[in-house]
Amino acid sequence: MKIPFTTEQFFTVIEKYNVTLFPFQIIILLLGIACLFLLHAKSSAKDQIIGLCLGMLWIWTGIAYHLFFFTVINKAAFMFGGIFILQGLMILFSTLIKNRLVFTFSLHPKDYAGYFFILYGLIFYPVISYFAEGSFERTIVLGLPCPSTIVTFGFFILTGTKFPKYLLVIPSLWAVVGLSAAINIGVYQDVMILIAAITADIIWSLHRNVIKKMPLSH
Repeated sequence: MKIPFTTEQFFTVIEKYNVTLFPFQIIILLLGIACLFLLHAKSSAKDQIIGLCLGMLWIWTGIAYHLFFFTVINKAAFMFGGIFILQGLMILFSTLIKNRLVFTFSLHPKDYAGYFFILYGLIFYPVISYFAEGSFERTIVLGLPCPSTIVTFGFFILTGTKFPKYLLVIPSLWAVVGLSAAINIGVYQDVMILIAAITADIIWSLHRNVIKKMPLSH
């Protein structure tokens, strides 16, 4: 797929985002790490806090990145921004109104996959990005589309049986769009976004037959 911008233009946008919005990247990363720790908490509010953070993460990415920065080089970002905001609102609705996002880490084999995707988006992705570009200003971090989507897939895998599977639609579509663009500009760590999408989609399409039969590890 031909993209309407060059690799240099893309990373110039990343640089402007990082420089302009610093230190929000650090705050978002710390919130992501806090949500990871909350997975193991016994607090009754943990599900609402994690869901709230995920919803706001998508809204932030839609507004702060797509609408304010990415539209400069790609007019399709107006549509992307709206879709990301919609996904964020759906996550908030499922969390705060429907109470359908219940996050657990129960030592099922699929939970380790979810945990890995969260760690990859939080830590491994930006580390790879930094060494690839050699610049903090051009490092792709949580709060930008692809690592945020990978982390989201990880948390979705770690939800209970009430999980609304329609929440997978937009992230899965973005996995295809994001990976296609990333290959063109050489952001090869984005390959994981498609792996995360396929894993989450398979798990939730087969969860009645697979997850319930998975033995607990002791």
